[in-house]
Amino acid sequence: MQAANILWADDEIDLLKPHIIFLNEKGYHVETATNGNDALDIFNSKDFDIVFLDENMPGMTGLETLMAIKQSNPNIPVVMITKSEEEYLMEDAIGATINDYLIKPVNPKQILSTIKKLIDNKRLISEKTSMAYQQDFRALGMTLNDNLSYEEWIEVYKKLIFWELKLGKLEDEGMHEILTMQKAEANAQFSKFIEKNYVKWINNQDQEGVPVFSHQLFKKKVFPALTDNTPTFFILIDNLRYDQWRIIHPIISEYFRMEEEDIYCSILPTATQYARNAIFSGLMPLDMEKRFPTMWQNDEDEGGKNLYENEFLADQIKRILRKDIKYSYTKVLSQEQGKDLNDMLPNLMDNTLNVIVYNFVDMLSHARTDMQMIKELANDDAAYRSITLSWFEHSPLLDLIKKLSQKRVKIMLTTDHGTIRVKKPSKVIGDRNTNTNLRYKQGKNLAFTAKEVFHVKNPHDIMLPKLHVSSSFIFAKEDSYFVYQNNYNQFVNYYNETFQHGGISMEEMIIPFVTYKNK
Repeated sequence: MQAANILWADDEIDLLKPHIIFLNEKGYHVETATNGNDALDIFNSKDFDIVFLDENMPGMTGLETLMAIKQSNPNIPVVMITKSEEEYLMEDAIGATINDYLIKPVNPKQILSTIKKLIDNKRLISEKTSMAYQQDFRALGMTLNDNLSYEEWIEVYKKLIFWELKLGKLEDEGMHEILTMQKAEANAQFSKFIEKNYVKWINNQDQEGVPVFSHQLFKKKVFPALTDNTPTFFILIDNLRYDQWRIIHPIISEYFRMEEEDIYCSILPTATQYARNAIFSGLMPLDMEKRFPTMWQNDEDEGGKNLYENEFLADQIKRILRKDIKYSYTKVLSQEQGKDLNDMLPNLMDNTLNVIVYNFVDMLSHARTDMQMIKELANDDAAYRSITLSWFEHSPLLDLIKKLSQKRVKIMLTTDHGTIRVKKPSKVIGDRNTNTNLRYKQGKNLAFTAKEVFHVKNPHDIMLPKLHVSSSFIFAKEDSYFVYQNNYNQFVNYYNETFQHGGISMEEMIIPFVTYKNK
């Protein structure tokens, strides 16, 4: 590691020679000045990593020197040294005009501690984080070979996301690569796990160890928590993965206290048409088709696939709760609609339940495949999280959360399914009626590579409608996506490394369901 360069300005610098010798022995290069003017000249002639300034110097004061240095380089860490704990210095430190301040007399260990805190901190954190992950890497690797339950898979995924967010702050390509490989291995094992258990789960939904699925969300999580005296706001941000929730959670926590962090499992296909309709109807798609033959839309049908969520919700409330409650349903497709919703807030406070669907993340993920600008901005998972965070920070949804924090309410935040960045093309052949989704296909006489898909010959086995007598479903696993053979190169060039949903992966199926209450 290259030694740090330090500039120390003090009119009594000769008295500080023991400190400077101590720092030199620790490997730091220290330049000195006895006044502000000389300090500024030296600062402008060389590159420094940190500056120590005496507050009381002849000529230019410490604060005047500070202002000149910050004008030259606003990012340089500056430590003010003063004879008394002046209030204005504390305020400047809090306001980040100065990075720290020390009270005279200072000792060498104080100085060393401050240097490590301000300029070695990033390196020390990086080293410790990388070491901690290396230790956890072995434990995670051994865990992946165990016969894990669904609850244990949730913990594996949470741990991988924890390290992804931790390592994302570091510039350690080696660690990033190792984590990426481990996450890919985890998704391979998770896909086998789903393939082995999904049919059994769907047909034995109330047995122990079976996850809560999309169609059970209201029955098992929402309805039991409703109270007459506290309005509940059920907010569904579509396509919001667990890692994306983790990065917006700290902002929400400024206004609300998290009551419970829970997880549920998206049904297959992990696509809006199936998963979100299942949430609001409380039914699997096969039952939806039977109960709502004029509303349920199959893949081949013309028109929108999520047009009747409000009607599905109303039916589920009557069917499950068996009583009337005051509720609202609002779908937000634009900034303007979000602002309109916020203006309506006083009218919603008399409702027991207010359901809000925010479509932004879904629009963003689809735009990821269509708009070159978005494609360049969201070129990996970290960038995708960053765009989500930026949207949330400037969204009407955050304004709504701020307003709600001033009232007595409960918030339930969730999504319908996640997305995965696809990297591996998988060839498929189907007739012209085969649906266009890249992560699942249904149709007659589908031709595919068997080991690359989860094949369900009879859709009724997993409670899905059957378009034709011989229709079957295939689901892409891990980070693969379906490509037609006759335009293979065109598809690969267009869709590779885009965010897709509909198939089997931890990102798509392990869904956050978080409850917040007022502070």
